[in-house]
Amino acid sequence: MLNKYARAFFTRVLTPFAAFLIRRGVSPDAVTLIGTAGVVAGALVFFPRGEFFWGTIVITLFVFSDLVDGNMARQLGRSSRWGAFLDSTLDRVADGAIFGGFALWYAGNGDNNALCAVSIFCLASGQVVSYTKARGESIGLPVAVNGLVERAERLVISLVAAGLAGLHTFGVPGIQILLPIALWIVAVGSLVTLVQRVVTVRRESAEAEAEAEAEQNASQGREAAK
Repeated sequence: MLNKYARAFFTRVLTPFAAFLIRRGVSPDAVTLIGTAGVVAGALVFFPRGEFFWGTIVITLFVFSDLVDGNMARQLGRSSRWGAFLDSTLDRVADGAIFGGFALWYAGNGDNNALCAVSIFCLASGQVVSYTKARGESIGLPVAVNGLVERAERLVISLVAAGLAGLHTFGVPGIQILLPIALWIVAVGSLVTLVQRVVTVRRESAEAEAEAEAEQNASQGREAAK
Protein backbone atom coordinates (compact mmCIF):
# COMPACT_ATOMS: atom_id res chain seq x y z
CA MET A 1 0.00 0.00 0.00
CA LEU A 2 2.86 2.38 0.77
CA ASN A 3 4.71 1.50 -2.44
CA LYS A 4 2.36 3.45 -4.71
CA TYR A 5 2.95 6.81 -3.04
CA ALA A 6 6.29 6.48 -1.26
CA ARG A 7 8.19 5.17 -4.28
CA ALA A 8 6.99 8.00 -6.50
CA PHE A 9 8.03 10.62 -3.94
CA PHE A 10 11.46 9.18 -3.15
CA THR A 11 12.18 8.51 -6.82
CA ARG A 12 11.88 12.24 -7.50
CA VAL A 13 13.99 13.09 -4.46
CA LEU A 14 16.75 10.58 -5.23
CA THR A 15 17.01 11.15 -8.98
CA PRO A 16 19.77 13.80 -8.69
CA PHE A 17 21.79 11.51 -6.39
CA ALA A 18 21.37 8.62 -8.83
CA ALA A 19 22.58 10.86 -11.66
CA PHE A 20 25.61 11.87 -9.55
CA LEU A 21 26.57 8.20 -9.02
CA ILE A 22 26.24 7.51 -12.73
CA ARG A 23 28.63 10.37 -13.51
CA ARG A 24 31.08 8.85 -11.03
CA GLY A 25 30.97 5.54 -12.88
CA VAL A 26 29.11 3.60 -10.19
CA SER A 27 26.96 0.75 -11.50
CA PRO A 28 23.42 -0.06 -10.29
CA ASP A 29 24.56 -3.55 -9.23
CA ALA A 30 27.28 -2.03 -7.04
CA VAL A 31 24.68 0.17 -5.32
CA THR A 32 22.47 -2.87 -4.74
CA LEU A 33 25.33 -4.84 -3.18
CA ILE A 34 26.59 -1.98 -1.02
CA GLY A 35 23.08 -1.14 0.15
CA THR A 36 22.37 -4.71 1.17
CA ALA A 37 25.71 -5.00 2.96
CA GLY A 38 24.94 -1.83 4.90
CA VAL A 39 21.48 -3.03 5.93
CA VAL A 40 22.82 -6.42 7.02
CA ALA A 41 25.64 -4.81 9.00
CA GLY A 42 23.31 -2.33 10.68
CA ALA A 43 20.84 -5.05 11.64
CA LEU A 44 23.25 -7.72 12.83
CA VAL A 45 25.75 -5.43 14.56
CA PHE A 46 23.39 -3.09 16.43
CA PHE A 47 20.07 -4.92 16.93
CA PRO A 48 21.39 -7.99 18.81
CA ARG A 49 22.97 -5.58 21.32
CA GLY A 50 19.74 -3.64 21.80
CA GLU A 51 21.08 -0.53 20.07
CA PHE A 52 17.90 -0.04 18.07
CA PHE A 53 18.17 3.71 17.47
CA TRP A 54 21.61 3.65 15.84
CA GLY A 55 20.85 0.40 14.05
CA THR A 56 17.76 1.97 12.51
CA ILE A 57 19.71 5.05 11.45
CA VAL A 58 22.32 2.91 9.66
CA ILE A 59 19.69 0.70 8.02
CA THR A 60 17.62 3.67 6.87
CA LEU A 61 20.64 5.25 5.20
CA PHE A 62 21.30 2.10 3.18
CA VAL A 63 17.75 0.90 2.54
CA PHE A 64 17.20 3.71 0.03
CA SER A 65 19.64 1.92 -2.27
CA ASP A 66 16.60 -0.15 -3.28
CA LEU A 67 15.26 2.96 -5.00
CA VAL A 68 18.58 4.41 -6.15
CA ASP A 69 19.72 1.35 -8.12
CA GLY A 70 16.45 1.12 -10.03
CA ASN A 71 16.55 4.84 -10.75
CA MET A 72 20.10 4.52 -12.08
CA ALA A 73 19.15 1.59 -14.30
CA ARG A 74 16.28 3.57 -15.81
CA GLN A 75 18.47 6.59 -16.45
CA LEU A 76 21.06 4.37 -18.12
CA GLY A 77 18.42 2.43 -20.04
CA ARG A 78 19.90 -0.80 -18.69
CA SER A 79 16.94 -2.42 -16.94
CA SER A 80 17.57 -6.15 -17.16
CA ARG A 81 16.34 -9.48 -15.89
CA TRP A 82 19.61 -9.93 -14.02
CA GLY A 83 19.24 -6.59 -12.23
CA ALA A 84 15.68 -7.39 -11.23
CA PHE A 85 16.72 -10.83 -10.00
CA LEU A 86 19.66 -9.49 -8.00
CA ASP A 87 17.55 -6.74 -6.45
CA SER A 88 14.75 -9.08 -5.39
CA THR A 89 17.16 -11.69 -4.04
CA LEU A 90 19.12 -9.22 -1.94
CA ASP A 91 15.89 -7.66 -0.65
CA ARG A 92 15.13 -11.03 0.95
CA VAL A 93 18.62 -11.11 2.48
CA ALA A 94 18.17 -7.62 3.96
CA ASP A 95 14.72 -8.44 5.37
CA GLY A 96 16.06 -11.63 6.91
CA ALA A 97 18.90 -9.72 8.59
CA ILE A 98 16.53 -7.14 10.11
CA PHE A 99 14.13 -9.60 11.69
CA GLY A 100 17.01 -11.94 12.47
CA GLY A 101 18.59 -9.09 14.44
CA PHE A 102 15.39 -8.67 16.45
CA ALA A 103 15.26 -12.42 17.10
CA LEU A 104 18.87 -12.46 18.30
CA TRP A 105 18.14 -9.64 20.75
CA TYR A 106 15.11 -11.36 22.25
CA ALA A 107 16.93 -14.71 22.35
CA GLY A 108 19.81 -13.05 24.24
CA ASN A 109 19.76 -9.96 26.43
CA GLY A 110 16.15 -9.17 25.49
CA ASP A 111 15.24 -12.42 27.24
CA ASN A 112 11.81 -12.96 25.71
CA ASN A 113 11.24 -16.26 23.93
CA ALA A 114 7.75 -15.28 22.78
CA LEU A 115 9.01 -12.16 20.98
CA CYS A 116 11.95 -14.14 19.61
CA ALA A 117 9.41 -16.52 18.07
CA VAL A 118 7.34 -13.61 16.72
CA SER A 119 10.47 -12.11 15.13
CA ILE A 120 11.28 -15.44 13.48
CA PHE A 121 7.69 -15.68 12.24
CA CYS A 122 7.98 -12.18 10.75
CA LEU A 123 11.19 -13.25 9.01
CA ALA A 124 9.72 -16.46 7.61
CA SER A 125 6.30 -15.08 6.67
CA GLY A 126 7.88 -12.15 4.83
CA GLN A 127 9.88 -14.55 2.70
CA VAL A 128 6.83 -16.73 1.99
CA VAL A 129 4.63 -13.73 1.13
CA SER A 130 7.16 -12.72 -1.53
CA TYR A 131 7.49 -16.31 -2.74
CA THR A 132 3.75 -16.79 -3.23
CA LYS A 133 3.57 -13.87 -5.63
CA ALA A 134 6.73 -14.87 -7.51
CA ARG A 135 5.63 -18.50 -7.76
CA GLY A 136 2.12 -17.59 -8.85
CA GLU A 137 3.44 -15.32 -11.58
CA SER A 138 5.90 -18.02 -12.69
CA ILE A 139 3.00 -20.37 -13.49
CA GLY A 140 1.25 -17.71 -15.54
CA LEU A 141 -1.14 -16.20 -13.00
CA PRO A 142 -1.43 -12.44 -12.41
CA VAL A 143 -1.72 -12.72 -8.59
CA ALA A 144 -3.84 -9.57 -8.71
CA VAL A 145 -3.72 -8.66 -5.04
CA ASN A 146 -1.25 -6.58 -3.06
CA GLY A 147 -2.27 -7.63 0.42
CA LEU A 148 -2.48 -5.88 3.76
CA VAL A 149 1.22 -5.81 4.66
CA GLU A 150 3.82 -5.88 1.89
CA ARG A 151 7.56 -5.33 2.16
CA ALA A 152 7.33 -1.54 2.44
CA GLU A 153 4.84 -1.79 5.30
CA ARG A 154 6.90 -4.41 7.09
CA LEU A 155 10.01 -2.26 6.94
CA VAL A 156 8.34 1.02 7.87
CA ILE A 157 6.40 -0.40 10.81
CA SER A 158 9.30 -2.37 12.25
CA LEU A 159 12.05 0.20 11.69
CA VAL A 160 10.07 3.20 12.92
CA ALA A 161 9.14 1.26 16.06
CA ALA A 162 12.73 0.06 16.54
CA GLY A 163 14.12 3.57 16.13
CA LEU A 164 11.65 5.01 18.62
CA ALA A 165 12.20 2.12 21.05
CA GLY A 166 15.90 2.89 20.91
CA LEU A 167 15.23 6.32 22.38
CA HIS A 168 15.00 4.72 25.83
CA THR A 169 18.80 4.88 25.90
CA PHE A 170 18.45 8.67 25.78
CA GLY A 171 16.18 8.68 28.81
CA VAL A 172 12.74 8.37 27.19
CA PRO A 173 10.82 6.01 29.52
CA GLY A 174 8.42 3.23 28.52
CA ILE A 175 8.98 3.60 24.80
CA GLN A 176 10.49 0.12 24.41
CA ILE A 177 6.98 -1.32 24.22
CA LEU A 178 6.63 0.03 20.67
CA LEU A 179 8.86 -2.65 19.16
CA PRO A 180 6.90 -5.66 20.52
CA ILE A 181 3.66 -4.02 19.38
CA ALA A 182 5.11 -3.45 15.91
CA LEU A 183 6.36 -7.03 15.63
CA TRP A 184 2.93 -8.39 16.49
CA ILE A 185 1.33 -6.06 13.93
CA VAL A 186 3.78 -7.18 11.25
CA ALA A 187 3.26 -10.85 12.16
CA VAL A 188 -0.53 -10.66 11.99
CA GLY A 189 -0.46 -8.47 8.87
CA SER A 190 1.94 -10.84 7.12
CA LEU A 191 -0.29 -13.80 7.94
CA VAL A 192 -3.34 -11.98 6.54
CA THR A 193 -1.39 -11.04 3.41
CA LEU A 194 -0.23 -14.62 2.95
CA VAL A 195 -3.81 -15.89 3.18
CA GLN A 196 -4.96 -13.19 0.74
CA ARG A 197 -2.37 -14.25 -1.83
CA VAL A 198 -2.99 -17.97 -1.43
CA VAL A 199 -6.75 -17.45 -1.85
CA THR A 200 -6.13 -15.24 -4.88
CA VAL A 201 -3.84 -17.80 -6.53
CA ARG A 202 -6.39 -20.56 -5.83
CA ARG A 203 -9.17 -18.51 -7.44
CA GLU A 204 -7.08 -17.45 -10.43
CA SER A 205 -5.89 -21.03 -10.93
CA ALA A 206 -9.48 -22.35 -10.93
CA GLU A 207 -10.53 -19.62 -13.38
CA ALA A 208 -7.59 -20.36 -15.69
CA GLU A 209 -8.33 -24.10 -15.66
CA ALA A 210 -12.03 -23.49 -16.31
CA GLU A 211 -11.18 -21.17 -19.20
CA ALA A 212 -8.76 -23.72 -20.67
CA GLU A 213 -11.36 -26.49 -20.35
CA ALA A 214 -14.02 -24.34 -22.01
CA GLU A 215 -11.65 -23.52 -24.84
CA GLN A 216 -10.78 -27.20 -25.26
CA ASN A 217 -14.47 -28.17 -25.34
CA ALA A 218 -15.20 -25.45 -27.89
CA SER A 219 -12.30 -26.67 -30.02
CA GLN A 220 -13.55 -30.24 -29.86
CA GLY A 221 -17.04 -29.04 -30.81
CA ARG A 222 -15.69 -27.26 -33.86
CA GLU A 223 -13.76 -30.38 -34.90
CA ALA A 224 -16.84 -32.55 -34.50
CA ALA A 225 -18.91 -30.18 -36.61
CA LYS A 226 -16.57 -30.48 -39.59
